[in-house]
Amino acid sequence: MISRQTLVLTCLAGLAGTQFSAPGVRSQDSQDRPIEPRPSTGMQQPSEGTIYVRVALVSAPVVVTDANDEPVLDLQKEAFHLLDNGVGQTIEAFDLGGEPLSAVLVFETSSRIAPLLPAVRKSAIVFTQTVVGPSGEVAILSYDYGIGRLLSFTMDHDKIEKTVSSLKAGNSGLRLYDALSQAVELLSDRRTERRRAIIVVGEASDGGSEEELGEVLRQAQLANVVIYSVGLSPMAAALRAEPSQAAPLQITPPGTFGSGPTFPGTAQTATSEQQYSGNIDLLGIAEWAVRNVKGVVKDHPLEVAATATGGTFQSVAGDRSIDKAIDAIGGELNSQYILSYRPVGSDIAGYHQIKVTVDRPGTKVRTRPGYYLEAK
Repeated sequence: MISRQTLVLTCLAGLAGTQFSAPGVRSQDSQDRPIEPRPSTGMQQPSEGTIYVRVALVSAPVVVTDANDEPVLDLQKEAFHLLDNGVGQTIEAFDLGGEPLSAVLVFETSSRIAPLLPAVRKSAIVFTQTVVGPSGEVAILSYDYGIGRLLSFTMDHDKIEKTVSSLKAGNSGLRLYDALSQAVELLSDRRTERRRAIIVVGEASDGGSEEELGEVLRQAQLANVVIYSVGLSPMAAALRAEPSQAAPLQITPPGTFGSGPTFPGTAQTATSEQQYSGNIDLLGIAEWAVRNVKGVVKDHPLEVAATATGGTFQSVAGDRSIDKAIDAIGGELNSQYILSYRPVGSDIAGYHQIKVTVDRPGTKVRTRPGYYLEAK
C-alpha cells in the first residue's frame, strides 16, 4: 500500500485565517490546525496501489441567485448541502462575504483591440469603487507579445485609476495564458485571510503563450484564485477603427479559425469548425483542461477559466457595457457565501467534483465545479 501523504488544499479563495500548503511547501501560518485522523467511514478498504491524499480543509465560495438573477443573501448554513465526489460533507464553517480582497487586473493591450482601449481606460473608477473598495488591494498586468507589470499591489485608488487610465496599445501579440499564470503567481504570495481574484479584460483568444490553460487553472485552484473575465470583441474594435487604419477583419489569432467549439484535444480545422456547433459544455471542457494540464484548449478560454474557478465571463461591446460588467463583478465579490469542510470518504488523488444545493425553490447555485489533488 502506498503510504498516506499530506496535501493541504483549498478549492477557492475566501477562507480567512487558514493556510493551505501543497506537499513540499512550508506553510507561512504558524496557527495551522494539525491534520486530524481520517474517521472511519465503514467503506471497504481500497485495493493495493490506490493512492490516497489527505485534505485538511476545503473552502468554496458559492453564489445563489433567484429567478431574476438577483443575489439571495438570507440563507443560513442549514440550507446548504455539499457533495464531494458524490459523498455528503459536513459544512464546518459558513460565512457571507466580507474578507478583504487581493486582485490582479489583467488587460490586453494588443493593437488588435486598440480602438476599444479608450472605453477600457474610462472604467478605471469603476474598478476602484465597485471591485477594490476601501480594504482591497490591486496589482495590474498587461499583455500583448510580452507581459507588463504595470503596478505592484497597492490600496491607493489614485495609483490604480491612473494606471488603468494610462493603458497604451502595443503589438499584436496575445499571451493570455502567460499573463494569467503570472497573475496567479502574484496572488499566491498574498496573505491567506484575503480573498484572491483575477479580473481579465481582453479577447477570448491566446497566441504564443508558453503555458497551457489547464496548468494555469490547476495552479489557480491551489492558490485559491477565482477568475472573472470581460471579453472584448476584435470585431467591435475593427468597426471603431479609423478607415485609414482598418485592416482585413480577423477575429482570431493568425493560424486559427473562428469561435466554433471543437472537442478537447482535437486539432481545429475549417472542417471541424463547420461540423461541430451548438451549445458548449463549459463544465466538461473545464474539468478536462484541469485533468489534462498539457492538453490544448483552443476555443473560449476566458469562459473555460471562469467556469473552472467559479467566476463569470461576460462578453461586452461599448463603453457602458464594460462598466456594467465590471460593476456586476464587484457586486458578486461582495455577495458570496463561503462554505468550508473537511472531506470524508473522498480523499483519492485526482479530480474531485463539488456539488452544492440549497433548500430554496427557484434559486440557482454556482460554485467552482471541483479541484485537483495530485499524488506526490
